[in-house]
Amino acid sequence: MNPLKIIIFLYDGMTALDAIGVYEVLRLIPDAQVEFVAKQKGTIRMDSRMLSLVAEQSIEDVQQADILVLPGGATTHDVMQDQAVIDWVQYIHTHAKWTLSVCTGAGFLLKAGLLNNQPTTTHWASLQYVEALGGIPSNQRIVQTGKIITAAGVSAGIDAALMLVALERDESLAKAIQLVIEYDPQPPFDSGSIDKAAPATIDQASELLNANVQRAIAD
Repeated sequence: MNPLKIIIFLYDGMTALDAIGVYEVLRLIPDAQVEFVAKQKGTIRMDSRMLSLVAEQSIEDVQQADILVLPGGATTHDVMQDQAVIDWVQYIHTHAKWTLSVCTGAGFLLKAGLLNNQPTTTHWASLQYVEALGGIPSNQRIVQTGKIITAAGVSAGIDAALMLVALERDESLAKAIQLVIEYDPQPPFDSGSIDKAAPATIDQASELLNANVQRAIAD
């Protein structure tokens, strides 16, 4: 049996957990082969400018995958203006079994026209842009449309990845992987959703997001 080829797209200014949360789940599929890919291979700096990941292959090197993962971040809007990236996303998705976006990574799929008139979730602060890009905004944590799965902000990628394991393999493996990573969320505060957070918390979160964007785009 050929290995299950999983590629995670990296780009400067992205959010690390969008990729690594999914990676920690999918890499545990017994026959998984995970590769980090960027437009140009090399060191990719995260939005914090404090952490880097390494893409060992470029998009020109990779023309096939079973699963495509598209993380989000502070610079997604700028990166998705690159037609070479969008063409690559379209091509890989067409031949893949599954495509998973996390947070603003849904923007790549919207820009590629792959979610026209389809329910799409993303980070709460970016839902307002979904309709302008042709999708139907959804405040659900995970949305599946055919072979596309969109996940809301950052941590939702872990949930979506576990769901994907169940779809691709079976629920028993998904449950086993959940136990391996001891994913048993018990947050100390009940403010992890825009529907639950107090107005003051939302304001402070928005300030943090804006500061993160400015940091991500700084030289």
